[in-house]
Amino acid sequence: MSSEKVIEERNIADAKKGSILNPRVTILLTAILPLLVLAAMVYWFAAKGSSLVETPAVPVEKIDFERIVLHPGKIIAYVRNTGPYEVTIAQVTVNEALWEAAISPSNVVPRLGQAVITIPHHWVPAEPYEVAVITSTGIKFSDAVEIATETPTPDWRYFGTFALLGVYVGVIPIFLGFLWFPFLRKISKKWLNFFLSLTAGLLIFLGVDTLDEAFEVAQRVPGVFQGVALIGMGALLSFLFLVAVRKKTMGSGASQKSESYVRLVLAYMIATGIGIHNLGEGLAIGSAYVLGEVALGAFLVIGFAIHNITEGLGIVAPVAGGSKPRWVHFVFLGLIAGAPAILGTWIGGFTYSDVLATLFFAIGAGAIFQVVYEIVRLMGRESEAGLGDITNFAGLVIGLLIMYVTGLFVAV
Repeated sequence: MSSEKVIEERNIADAKKGSILNPRVTILLTAILPLLVLAAMVYWFAAKGSSLVETPAVPVEKIDFERIVLHPGKIIAYVRNTGPYEVTIAQVTVNEALWEAAISPSNVVPRLGQAVITIPHHWVPAEPYEVAVITSTGIKFSDAVEIATETPTPDWRYFGTFALLGVYVGVIPIFLGFLWFPFLRKISKKWLNFFLSLTAGLLIFLGVDTLDEAFEVAQRVPGVFQGVALIGMGALLSFLFLVAVRKKTMGSGASQKSESYVRLVLAYMIATGIGIHNLGEGLAIGSAYVLGEVALGAFLVIGFAIHNITEGLGIVAPVAGGSKPRWVHFVFLGLIAGAPAILGTWIGGFTYSDVLATLFFAIGAGAIFQVVYEIVRLMGRESEAGLGDITNFAGLVIGLLIMYVTGLFVAV
């Protein structure tokens, strides 16, 4: 008899001794009883518990600006109530001047609720603007547009423009990196491990850089959404997800599959990790153009293009040591790694969110570090010294340096 069956029968027997209810009903009640008591405590404190503590003279209020959109003749601000109580927006100002505004769905914003503030205003391009809301208690919250420029609206022209930026930044450099594949096929095993180590160095730098970007964006995330917790969850879950994918595709041990198959799966995992990272790069480019920072956006495009050509080398390095994959795999690998940059430019250009950006960066970091772990495992199977070998260690260091030097071309 299985242990689960024994436990179930023992629970039913215990329930019969102490209750006249159906045993299964008794088990269900004991499972939900703590939740019922907790719900009662929360309800009582919400209704009566406020009398136990001194009510502050001024209610705690917090409004965060999520986005300011500029269209001809109007300014649209998206705000969210991230405080503990509902907030009433009493007044709206533009550059310290009171301004009429339409607030939807209501000027009374519930906790975590969003309001859209439409302000009729003939703003002047390239001028700075500060938009502020004043609550019924007199507390002011504001955000600024440093250089006013019309916000792109989703249409085929802008979709095509941002798609071309994503192709230029992500897809083309990845495929250019694939051109090193014939060279990798002709070198010895020792030097192939060197390039695997170099790939590990590239990815370690990308992972650390992605985490840094995640923490930077998390500083702008409203506290109620717990930016640091988002980073922890996103990185951990993406790491474990790729672990599960690896076990599903290669079984309990890589030895169950051919060496070429293992290398091809690893190449796809590297492409996936790099693809999520390139999604974040697309976010940066799209949001830079929308905010009017055209010069910064141009430097980002050039910098990321130089930065990303080495990523193509990292993707094909594992498969160079096995049998040559079919050409269709190279197409898929390039699209998996590069095409997310296109999606990133669309998100950054049309629906940018600090919360989503933090989550995307965290997922990318977790995926990259899991791939580094797989590369180290592969090298350990092929070389007893692994990264301890001087040649392999040199490859790791050079990979880090390559990413650092090419990263200097990325304007921040």
